[in-house]
Amino acid sequence: MATDKQPAEKEITVEEKLSTLYQLQTKMTEIDKIKTLRGELPLEVQDLEDEIAGLETRLQNYQAEIQNNTDAVVDEKHKMAESTGLIDKYKAQLDNVRNNREFDNLTKEVEYQGLEIEFSEKKIREYGEANEQKKKEIAELKERLDGRKADLAQKKGELEQIIAETKQDEEKLRDKAKKLEAMIDPRLLAAFKRIRKGARNGLAVVYVQRGACGGCFNKIPPQKQLDIKMRKKIIVCEYCGRILIDPELAGVEE
Repeated sequence: MATDKQPAEKEITVEEKLSTLYQLQTKMTEIDKIKTLRGELPLEVQDLEDEIAGLETRLQNYQAEIQNNTDAVVDEKHKMAESTGLIDKYKAQLDNVRNNREFDNLTKEVEYQGLEIEFSEKKIREYGEANEQKKKEIAELKERLDGRKADLAQKKGELEQIIAETKQDEEKLRDKAKKLEAMIDPRLLAAFKRIRKGARNGLAVVYVQRGACGGCFNKIPPQKQLDIKMRKKIIVCEYCGRILIDPELAGVEE
């Protein structure tokens, strides 16, 4: 009984691997250009949001301090009322003292409550001055906060506009990049990503330009240039570690 033979899976050549890697590199470079177009805006937006959150927290603290001082003033006024009541009480008792000792004690109590009233008045003035100072600081803080919120609205508007203009293109590029990644050996893909991460311009695959590496521009020995043209093995630059391909494979005429 005959059995159906499964067709052998086609082996991917080094040339095809290099071509796929370069296609992936071009897609990632386009994505990098979109990110560059956004520039520092995402970071600026984040910094402004953090600063605004900090200013709002400070504003809440100032307002809480004013409320605490206001409550303290009410407490001091209650103390003054109590002291005034006691002074009236002690003065009334002075009319009925039976000896000098009682007179001295009541007189001292009147003096003490008088000092308590003076102390409360002093504290009330201090709380009032502190609140006036805090109100000035709050006014300055609100002005600064309004300015930062206006800056944030402007930066967000700019960022949203750029994202809206580039979102569709970026999504298409990312879809194409994912399809290309699925065609690349996992170890080779991991190496590609590692090289890209370490490269200042994000280039992991470059073509030879005038006998030099297209990434770091160091000269490539003639024998290695020949090996690169042969496309039989993956060759990296001995100086920068980038994967090298010949210009023809990149679709570039020397």
